[in-house]
Amino acid sequence: MLVLAGDVGGTKTALALAQGGVIIERRVYPSAAYASLEALVSDFVGQRGKEISRACFGIAGPVSEDSCRTTNLRWVVEARSLERTLGIPRVTLVNDFHALAIGITVLPASALAVLNDSPSDPKGPWALIGAGTGLGEAIVVHTGNGYEVLASEGGHADFAPRNELEIELLRFLLKSHARVSYERVVCGRGLVALYEFMRGRAPGAESPVVREEIAGASGDAAPIISRHGLAGDDPLCAQALSLFVSIYGAEAGNLALKVVARGGVFIAGGIAPKILPKLLDGTFRSSFVAKGRLSPLLEATPVKVVLNSDAGLLGAAALAARLAL
Repeated sequence: MLVLAGDVGGTKTALALAQGGVIIERRVYPSAAYASLEALVSDFVGQRGKEISRACFGIAGPVSEDSCRTTNLRWVVEARSLERTLGIPRVTLVNDFHALAIGITVLPASALAVLNDSPSDPKGPWALIGAGTGLGEAIVVHTGNGYEVLASEGGHADFAPRNELEIELLRFLLKSHARVSYERVVCGRGLVALYEFMRGRAPGAESPVVREEIAGASGDAAPIISRHGLAGDDPLCAQALSLFVSIYGAEAGNLALKVVARGGVFIAGGIAPKILPKLLDGTFRSSFVAKGRLSPLLEATPVKVVLNSDAGLLGAAALAARLAL
């Protein structure tokens, strides 16, 4: 059985054909270059729609009754419209972190990096958080028949500063935004905002080299900031990246508390594998466990980073294969 899987994000959309749980063809497209998901998928599928029996798309945004208005794109995605346009008998839509959660269940241990090494409760709930274009979150609970995924828009919850520096950061962000969520901070654009915040606190500290690189970047300075931050060759970039990881860890800890995630917390999204050395240096874990009287609970919660960029596609393919015609 040939199925179509999609991982639809604000920046890029990955599509794959899968058979028997194995991806046999995969391509990545710039999402904003297309007026609709139908147009993008048509480029990939071509005349093969009749060969595909089922499709599932994990979409960055709230999904209700197989419909989604995407958060970071001007798309309205409808499963029935995709069926008609592509000629595929059965199409379903899920939140991207729903698909990602299912994908994690089939990953080998080698596709995960350990941030907090603690035994997990195989029957306990687990949580998923991931920064990319936005900040996704999801909760997974065990049932008698497998897993139940509770999609969440928790990344849009209000940002809660923990100290004087972060209170100053909140005031800085409120100059540009009427409301500041965690997604304003913990995402690609958030890292850029953190750099700008640090630069504003010490204007003379900006490196001419970094300034020129950012000025020449084609719309996304986050990779430049993370590269210099990881290398440690620019103080402002290093400070911005450290603050980013610290706030990321704090929000992951918040999610773990709300779920009592004895099954563990998984850090996913496009950013985590790219900054893995910084995630592993203790900054993330320190913020994750700093929860006062509940710190022992967080210290006993396993935390792992998802390294496989196709986890969302694998999950979407698995969900597609389960669809009834």
